[in-house]
Amino acid sequence: MKKILLIATGGTIASREDGHGLSPTATGEELTESVPEIAGLCELDIVQPMNIDSTNMRPADWLRIRDAIAEGYDSHDGFVILHGTDTMAYTAAALSYLIQGSAKPIVLTGSQQPMGAPFTDAKLNLYQSLLYALDDASRDVSIVFGGMVIAGTRARKQRTMSYNAFKSINFPPLALIRTDKIVRATLGGGAVPDPVRQEPIRFHDAPDERVCVLKLTPGLTPAVFNLLACDYDGVILETFGVGGIPAYGTDEGDSFQRAIFDWVDSGRTVVMTTQVPEEGMDLGLYEVGRAYAEHPGILKGGDMTTEALVAKTMWVLGQTRDPERVRELFYTPVNFDRTDG
Repeated sequence: MKKILLIATGGTIASREDGHGLSPTATGEELTESVPEIAGLCELDIVQPMNIDSTNMRPADWLRIRDAIAEGYDSHDGFVILHGTDTMAYTAAALSYLIQGSAKPIVLTGSQQPMGAPFTDAKLNLYQSLLYALDDASRDVSIVFGGMVIAGTRARKQRTMSYNAFKSINFPPLALIRTDKIVRATLGGGAVPDPVRQEPIRFHDAPDERVCVLKLTPGLTPAVFNLLACDYDGVILETFGVGGIPAYGTDEGDSFQRAIFDWVDSGRTVVMTTQVPEEGMDLGLYEVGRAYAEHPGILKGGDMTTEALVAKTMWVLGQTRDPERVRELFYTPVNFDRTDG
């Protein structure tokens, strides 16, 4: 019988009403006891590195989850992480970069309703996550939620209340789960490519937390970059459309182009992406974006999700500050995170 390590971190799935709103108090043991159907599936070990609302999840907590997986890696066949939905996509992306090349599945799940709610989705999500983690063809980091399996770098929470909360962005789901049957996806008539490389599993350290997301809005001034400079090493810039950046302002010193060029020329990182969720970006299509397409130090997010871009940029800047090495790591695909190389 296979052995699974269940890592409980809190979230809605573990929450109860205490008179002040839902808060996570149920333990991993209590959650598994609520789903007796999993008793015969596998041998289950449970650890609880934290019990928090996922709104409070931080990079330091990602490392605690990574450590739990690293410590149990040789003695377990797979891992299921119980996590709140609000930041699950960030954690799944982060673990995709912190743990690369895993031949064993690392599955995140949670629920939109607490385990104790009368019509909860928690029971089926937990059951199906274990089912997927036990399957011989499963590997690397993924989210199992609402009967869908999503690569860890491609998930986004799309709905706040519905049970099909997550969507796979710009990439097909890896599989669908119909009760207890796993239906794996095909891509172009063939199986989804195996994300596992030939080299052994690699556990990475020290993401750079000094990365933020800046969303362009009409009227935003370029001076915002000066405000960010003291606290951040990298900015994920969500542009308009396929890569539009405002060109208003006649003073060259008060333009977005000058502010962004100064930012990257000072050794900081800018990653260009789009605030439109699907279909990616093309900086060279319009005049308002073309000036940035080839400027050294500006990285292009392609069809990656913002969640994956945040996690990858943190990981890359935690490994190196050499511009060429930053570029090389950023553009190397990890766990299906980008399709444009």
